[in-house]
Amino acid sequence: MTPRFRPVRPRRAPLALVLLATALAAAGCFKGFDPRVFRTSESLFGASMDQLKRGRLENATKGFEKLTLDLPARDPLLPVAFWYLAVTYDRREDYLFAAQNYQRLAETFPDDSLADDALFAAGKSYAAMWRTPELDPQYALLAQGTWRGLLANYPETSLRDSVTKAIGRIEDKLATKDYETGQHYLRRKAYDSAIIYFKDVMKTYPATPHARLSGLRLLSAYRAIKYGEEAKELCETLNKSYPQDGDVKTACAPPAATAAR
Repeated sequence: MTPRFRPVRPRRAPLALVLLATALAAAGCFKGFDPRVFRTSESLFGASMDQLKRGRLENATKGFEKLTLDLPARDPLLPVAFWYLAVTYDRREDYLFAAQNYQRLAETFPDDSLADDALFAAGKSYAAMWRTPELDPQYALLAQGTWRGLLANYPETSLRDSVTKAIGRIEDKLATKDYETGQHYLRRKAYDSAIIYFKDVMKTYPATPHARLSGLRLLSAYRAIKYGEEAKELCETLNKSYPQDGDVKTACAPPAATAAR
């Protein structure tokens, strides 16, 4: 992910170029990449960026990590170093460390221009760890919470539309997980357990497609155990929520009307 900023550069460009060239030459004398040989933060930052661009992610991680440990708290290069440290972990698919470093940036520098980008990226890293609905949704919930926190703390963020869509996608997957669990219990005639899951989908994820499906399956569960009043109230809710839906009309039609069809 590319941040919406120009990376911090030293004020005296010629001096920086000399330092960077010297540092890179020094690094060539060593086996591997040794962040300790660089005499200035700017030269280490430049060398770490070079390693990142070359795809040498472990080296880049070492460089940016040293910067996050060595730079003074008020150095304008520090939040940028945290950003790129997180990026290296992201590209290595070490999503937990990526998310933690993105969040550390946002928590330590809440007024930095990268703070909202970092929270968005942190949520994406958490979401990447929840690959299928069958898995424990811990990281999906962390992604959801991180994105909601972003919108709460940065209401004017230009990322609002992207964040809202990302929340919608993760909620749809969470709804799918609970719906499939409800289906599992319904097929085994464990109606009480099925009812709990279908009701939870309708309450927690009302904007998802699985909310309507859960309502229809909940109706089947109620009728299977002869919960007449609950079925009647549910049909009233479904008809209000989905007035033009053919499946809802058919499922909630009076017995005589159903027979006539």
